Amino acid sequence: MSSDINRKSVTAVKWAAVGTVIRFGLQILTQVILARLLGPESYGLFAMGLLVLTLSAFLADFGISWGLVQHKTLTDEDIRFAVTWQMVSGIASAVLLFTLAPWIAKYFNEPRVVEIIRWLSLTCISSALVTPGTNLLRRKLDFRMLNIIQITSYVIGYLLVGVTMAWQGAGVWALVGAWLSQSVSALVLTFIKSPHSLKPLLWYEGARRSTSIGVTVFFTNLCNWFLNNLDRFLLGRFLNAHAVGLYTVGYNLANTPNSLFISALQPAFLATGAKLQDDPGRLRSAYLSVQASVWILIAPAFVLLSCVASPLIATMYGPAWKTSGSVLSILALAMPAYVCWGLSTPILWNTGGKHLESLLQVPVLLGAGVALWLFAGQGPVAVAFVASGTLLARALVIATTACLRVKADAASLLGIAWRAALLMAVTAAGCMGGMGAAAGEIPAVQFAAGALCGTLLPVVLVLAWPNVLGRTVIELLGRFSPPVPARLDGYLRSKCG
Repeated sequence: MSSDINRKSVTAVKWAAVGTVIRFGLQILTQVILARLLGPESYGLFAMGLLVLTLSAFLADFGISWGLVQHKTLTDEDIRFAVTWQMVSGIASAVLLFTLAPWIAKYFNEPRVVEIIRWLSLTCISSALVTPGTNLLRRKLDFRMLNIIQITSYVIGYLLVGVTMAWQGAGVWALVGAWLSQSVSALVLTFIKSPHSLKPLLWYEGARRSTSIGVTVFFTNLCNWFLNNLDRFLLGRFLNAHAVGLYTVGYNLANTPNSLFISALQPAFLATGAKLQDDPGRLRSAYLSVQASVWILIAPAFVLLSCVASPLIATMYGPAWKTSGSVLSILALAMPAYVCWGLSTPILWNTGGKHLESLLQVPVLLGAGVALWLFAGQGPVAVAFVASGTLLARALVIATTACLRVKADAASLLGIAWRAALLMAVTAAGCMGGMGAAAGEIPAVQFAAGALCGTLLPVVLVLAWPNVLGRTVIELLGRFSPPVPARLDGYLRSKCG
């Protein structure tokens, strides 16, 4: 049983990593094409509609279907009950969003948002219905199929529908069409690969355990929605669609790799952790390994992204998006904390503390709300600073609690901290040195020089002193990454003692 869980977990993480890389490439490609074709204002209008849609989607996904991942045993009644109430909540959310569209547009002082919101409301239903099938695949740790579905639906929605509509001059409706197409195609593909009963079931003897998890998921999702979206919600209120568009592009570019990491790895960690609830030692070891990977491998990559943000935006998007470069630079530095937060929450859920995720973040939400209310009117850059501080605060409270619950030792945490700090500092030095050497050149050359030096310098450090990675990370690379050459693997391991 234990070896089977290990094998499936390794396979799940490998497929999650492959899917993350492919989806990141696709999203960057489509974002650049659409941003250049549409401009900041269209992006801002769509972002306003999407803000409300994501809230409605959280309401539609009441959380009952998360029990399909968490339950130790699963019955046909569990599935039918989850599907029934997902359908009910999805339809109710769609109707509510459609009805309230004029009042939402009035809040943003933007009448063009009305029809955008009404069309997007249709995805409340498809998003709610896709969740049971998705969670059944997560329960099986079938992340290969999940990634195939996500990639295929994204290609259909954005590359085929969205880019074509934008090329034909559809404006903001290209983004609406892309979102609708992706949502519907994901629903169809998921049901084909994970078929389940559609026979309604409003209540049954074991329903209470599903509703208990569902209520917790609902309030947790609601809290997380406000924390993730309050910045754009208030920016749209105090300024305009153009400002929201500039902020959204910088935010999306910083958040895309982060959200892909979380969406890929968090469910795998949650599903695996659910099977390790009775083995605290292995759960602690898994958590520390995950956090070591986040801070030692992923965090330096975000530092590189922060350093090259301005020439990157200038190269990819053009001069109209200059402010987005500052937003990206600020937010990228906080994204490792966001990944840390996302991979700490499964610990709370798998150690009997699922209610803590929302409770611990309420003070953070209140503080963020006050700060954004005070500074949103000063523009996208000020909002980016507040949003970054919020991400750091969330990671601090959740990760600290997770460490206490698994009884993580101080020596392991300090080992992660000094290695991460050194690699991030070396990466930043390499980036700044490379861009300094290319000062006065076109943005593309500055970006290339910064990215190259920011990559080479930490690689040289690792080869010269492998212990900067630590044995835990080297072993994880051997298990989860593409095959490492035998001589290199042996060298790295031998130098770590």
